Amino acid sequence: MKTQTQIPAANRAIGDTDAPHAVAGPTALARTADALPPHVWFCVSAVFHYLGPAFAVLLLAQVGVLGMAWLRIATAALLFAPLTRPWRIFARADRGRRLLLLAFGICLALMNSSFYLALDRLPISLVAAIEFVGTIGVALVGLRSRRNFAALAVAVVGTLLLIDVKWSSDPIGLFWAFLNGALFIGYIVIGHRVAQAGFGIAGLGTAMAVAFLVVLPIGLREALPAFSSPQLLMAAIGVGLCSSVIPYICDQLAMARLPRASFALMLSLLPLTATLIGVIVLRQVPSLTDCIGVALVIAGVASHKPAASI
Repeated sequence: MKTQTQIPAANRAIGDTDAPHAVAGPTALARTADALPPHVWFCVSAVFHYLGPAFAVLLLAQVGVLGMAWLRIATAALLFAPLTRPWRIFARADRGRRLLLLAFGICLALMNSSFYLALDRLPISLVAAIEFVGTIGVALVGLRSRRNFAALAVAVVGTLLLIDVKWSSDPIGLFWAFLNGALFIGYIVIGHRVAQAGFGIAGLGTAMAVAFLVVLPIGLREALPAFSSPQLLMAAIGVGLCSSVIPYICDQLAMARLPRASFALMLSLLPLTATLIGVIVLRQVPSLTDCIGVALVIAGVASHKPAASI
């Protein structure tokens, strides 16, 4: 029988909904995932991480901030449920792994809610940049070479240019943005532990079910108008798919094969993708300074060299 360390990383990330810690052999999906570099999965995640929220901004006036967060999490939980059977994963897990899944689910619920509360008051690029600020510390913990420290420094400078040091005068918006940033650190740390524990996508589905239970009484009232409008409901489902299904799956595939510090550094791409998506979806045209910041972020991530082993 293979031990966990012998199981291919992508196979651990995809997992087995019946036995997350005992995978008999690589599935076709696992082989495909393992064939692609983890950076590919991260880049897909980085695009969808803000594509969904950018579309969500257009719906906030109709379903409300917490209603949008509720619809996003509910959509993801319902899409994951028949595939991952979270009730079975949770029932078969030991106490330690249950606590891990509970912590991951609570973090997802609070992070998504605070994100939309911030997005309702602040530009998407500023919210994205504040998210990245917290990941700097995570990256510093595991960076052990001059080259990687230099890469981080270049990425940080680029991110600061994207922020443009124009802090909002909205203290409530900034509170939610910084809370979201703190919870995003929790998402990285706990999500990496889930990926390395061998739960696979089943663990993500279980955590999303927990997140849905947390937000169930919070945003239901604001989400109710969506159920009387098929077009609005379909749009909200699309936001959930783009925001909480595709990027979170890709994150797990990347986390299973990247050291936590490398993953944290690559998160400097998020302000870049937020800026580009802001241009395409929200017509927020970047300045020359923004373009220089984008170039520095790309250079920093490109020059980073991951550790040989996780």
